[in-house]
Amino acid sequence: MLEPATLVAFVSAAAVVVLAPGPDTMYTVTRSLGDGRAAGVVAGCGTATGVLIHTAGAVAGLSALLRASATAYTLVKYVGAAYLCYLGVQLLRSDETFDAVDTESRSLVESYRRAVAINVTNPKVAVFVLAFFPQFVPAAADAPVQMAVLGLIYAGLSLVYLAGVALFAGRVRGVLLDSGRTQRVVQYLSGSVLIGFGVRLLLDERPTG
Repeated sequence: MLEPATLVAFVSAAAVVVLAPGPDTMYTVTRSLGDGRAAGVVAGCGTATGVLIHTAGAVAGLSALLRASATAYTLVKYVGAAYLCYLGVQLLRSDETFDAVDTESRSLVESYRRAVAINVTNPKVAVFVLAFFPQFVPAAADAPVQMAVLGLIYAGLSLVYLAGVALFAGRVRGVLLDSGRTQRVVQYLSGSVLIGFGVRLLLDERPTG
C-alpha cells in the first residue's frame, strides 16, 4: 500500500497536471455544450479509461517503447494530431448548430469512444505516465501493482475534474447557445481549439532524458 505521505504528494502533483487545460478538457466542454451534461460526463469517463490504458501500457513496457523509439513516438503523435484536427474540422464543417435543448442527438457511446481515442493517441500522456508514476513507487514495492494503483487514482482525479467541467458547461449551455449566431461562434471556437491542439501536438518534440 502507498504510504499516506506518498499518496498526498502524488495527489497534489497529479492535480496540478489534471487541471492544466488540454484536448481532453476541450473535448469534454464541446460535448457538454453540444449534447448536454451526460455526453460531457461520458467523455470524461472515456478520458479516464484512456489513462488506465496508458497505465497498462506503462506496466507492459509499451510506454517505454514510445520513450525510446523516435519512430514509434512520431507515428502515434501523427495519428493523435490527425484525429484532433479531424474532429475540429468536423465541427467547422457541420451545418448543424448546437442544440440548446438537452437531447440525445448524438450517441453517448460516440462521446466515450472519441474521448478514449483522443487520450490514447496522445503519446505525451504515455511518456508522462512512464516518467511520473515511478517517482512515487518505493524501491521495495511491487511496481506493477503500485503503478496500477496510481493509475486508478490519476484516472479518478481526471474523471472528477472533467465531470465538474461537464456539469458547469451543461449549466451555462442554455445561456451561451441562446441564439443561432452564438451557437455558431461557440461551434467554430471549439473546432478551432481542437485543431490548435492537434497542430501543437504535431509540432511538439519527443521528450528526452
